[in-house]
Amino acid sequence: MTPLPSSPAEELALLERELIWLDTRRVQLLRRRSWLKAALRAQSAGGWQPPHGGQPPQGAPGGWAHAPAAHPAPAVPSGSATGGPGAQHVLLILGGLLLAVAAIAFTLFSWGELGIAGRSVVLAGVTAGALGAPVLLLRRGLGATAESVGAVALLLTVLDAYALHAAVLPEADGAGYAAFATGVLAAGWTAYGVGVGRLRLPLPAAVVAGQFPLVLGAWAAGGSVLVIGWALLVTAAGSVVVAARVPGLAVRATAWSGAGVTWAGGLLIGLGESVSASGPLDAAAPGVLLLGAAAVALAAAWRAPQEMAVTGGVVAGLAAVAGVGGVLRTEVPWSWAVVVYLVCGAALAPVARIAVVPRPVRGGVLGAAAGVTGVAVLAVLPSAAATLLGPAAVLTGLWAGAPDGTRELAAGAGAWPDALSVPVVLLVAAVLLGAVYASLVHEGREPAGWTGAAGAGAVGLVSAAVPVLLVSADVAYAAALVVDLLLVAGLLAAAVAVRRVPAAAGATALWGAVAVAAHAGLLALAAEPATYAVFGLLLVLFAVSAARSREVVARSLTLVLSVVCALVVASAAGASLELGAPRTAVLVLVVPAAVVVLGLWVRTPAVVVPLEAGAGFAALVALGLAVTDGAYLSLVLALCGVLAAATAVRPERRPGAGYLAAGLFATATWVRLVSAGVTHPEAYTLPVSVIACAVGLLRRRTDPEASSWAAYGPGLGVTLGPSLLALWSDPHWQRPLLLGAAALAVTVTGAVRRLQAPLLLGGGTLALVALHELAPHVAQVFDALPRWSVPALAGLLLLALGATYEQRLRDARRLREHLGRMR
Repeated sequence: MTPLPSSPAEELALLERELIWLDTRRVQLLRRRSWLKAALRAQSAGGWQPPHGGQPPQGAPGGWAHAPAAHPAPAVPSGSATGGPGAQHVLLILGGLLLAVAAIAFTLFSWGELGIAGRSVVLAGVTAGALGAPVLLLRRGLGATAESVGAVALLLTVLDAYALHAAVLPEADGAGYAAFATGVLAAGWTAYGVGVGRLRLPLPAAVVAGQFPLVLGAWAAGGSVLVIGWALLVTAAGSVVVAARVPGLAVRATAWSGAGVTWAGGLLIGLGESVSASGPLDAAAPGVLLLGAAAVALAAAWRAPQEMAVTGGVVAGLAAVAGVGGVLRTEVPWSWAVVVYLVCGAALAPVARIAVVPRPVRGGVLGAAAGVTGVAVLAVLPSAAATLLGPAAVLTGLWAGAPDGTRELAAGAGAWPDALSVPVVLLVAAVLLGAVYASLVHEGREPAGWTGAAGAGAVGLVSAAVPVLLVSADVAYAAALVVDLLLVAGLLAAAVAVRRVPAAAGATALWGAVAVAAHAGLLALAAEPATYAVFGLLLVLFAVSAARSREVVARSLTLVLSVVCALVVASAAGASLELGAPRTAVLVLVVPAAVVVLGLWVRTPAVVVPLEAGAGFAALVALGLAVTDGAYLSLVLALCGVLAAATAVRPERRPGAGYLAAGLFATATWVRLVSAGVTHPEAYTLPVSVIACAVGLLRRRTDPEASSWAAYGPGLGVTLGPSLLALWSDPHWQRPLLLGAAALAVTVTGAVRRLQAPLLLGGGTLALVALHELAPHVAQVFDALPRWSVPALAGLLLLALGATYEQRLRDARRLREHLGRMR
């Protein structure tokens, strides 16, 4: 870095040296420029030889390579007079556009004023000049100008073709002439681009023009839709050949784009004709067209880059499936068409074993097979879901009697499909996924990721296919129940075998077992013996699975489901004994009682928590059954309180279960009093308050540091709160007198014993009682006073508070400290 000058003289000397160096450098650059121009002219003339013996011009000290090091040249501003490539390109583009506009205007407006000879001369002269000018421009090194003039020349050839048709051949068919003209233009542009060599536009333009001759020719010849489709496919095949063999990024990109467009057009034509075909003969020709589209796509993918190869394999596989399946599906009902396409998609799987096929192409073909399988499953999924949920119609007529077949149970909901195609699709898809899983494992893949997903999908599809098959095939009622139970047992065995089954497949097996168990349970509710047998066996299966499972989710779910099955058995027993809903609620409590006893024996959190969740659900069901009878509801609440108290024996459950037991006992008492016709809240709350305050007193004796809010707050609040609410709607004098006396006693007790909770709760209640009693008189006084007296009194109160603010603040602080020292 050059040091800053210390005086004006030094700075002036430095500037002089810099100017001398810039002048020397300018001379060197000008000489180098002349030498480079001479080299370019020699190269254009037929071979480049370094002028002056291959050395830079004399006068460059030390030659160009040994020129003295220069300081970085300042950047030229974008708006300088020298311009640059950007300005040059803008000028060339504008010039080309102006020429194109002039040519169009001349063709449209001035063409008719010339005779035949004049037209020929103009056409030949302008076109020849435009086509020849780029050659001369390229020799002089003006490449950008040559590109612009070449583009204008190509546009002129199009205008010449149009003018020739309009003036010389007006009677010629438009489509036929367009096909001929595009073919001639494609050939001419190709020859021009190859001949000139250095222009980038003619060859891509020739590729674009080459997309039209066959299609327009087929249209002009009156060809059918299939003929046009074949023309599109042949054009696409030619574009693929060009893209694969002709060098140049622009040409290849244009060829790939044209091939994609024309191939898609041919494919859509084949699909439309195949879907609308009414017989094998009608579908054969579209099928061959689709197979041709598959062949073109496969050929394009063979040597394409990896991403394009995978895409080509996918579309080739889908086109082949559409072609073959379109012919075969005409021989079967529409409900089996999905099966036909699924089998055709499965036939693509052996391609993965053909080593000569490139690996990306094989992956794409397998992707097509997977896509066909997924679409087939999604197509039948609504019917499968309706079939699985169909037996839910039995809930409207429990124990109506065992039917002859399972379809009769689903008939009320109209849930079963018209044919066996739905379970067949599910089973075929399950077999395919199972084969993929086995193949991947055989290759040494870890049973995770896509491998595990294939195994899980196979398990899930089997879980859904078997119940759907039972209903669709109208299997006998007893046989359907046996098959469902065997399937549940197998799925549970797979779910707990975590060391031999992948995690994804095990989780799918677990939830599949739950779904099949629900299906079997719905079927069993049609007959009384079946209900006991099925839910009893499900209880055993879920309990055994919970005992053998090592996974937390599987163990928890199976434990909860075992409790639910026991709950169903208990409810069924009450229905069989004709006990009615309220008395059945007492019988249902046997289930949570057994769970509580089991929890006292096991005491393992991973087992006890799901069991308690199931017991809680059973208790809620019991409460729901008894809600219509007050006496039985009170009994059920009391029994639930006993169970909660038994749970509180365990130290880890003591706080929560203890409070729950107290609340249940209190609620049971209230419900019993309501059912007996007692309406005063104190009859409900006083027993609870006495018990709670007694418990608080015992706690304070054993733990003197315990807070008065924890010891006495709940007991006092249970009575004081409801009584205050009842006070405001009570017109009599007895409740205010008794409540005020009780509040005064509580307040005095709190003050004497230095207990915060009784003092504040009693004092607050006493204040509210006094306000209730004084409210009518205060209202009368306010009515008698003039209107201005209220704001005046409020102002005086505020002035008094403001004048003694510091004293009131100290009083409040002392009161807070005094209350804080209380328990």
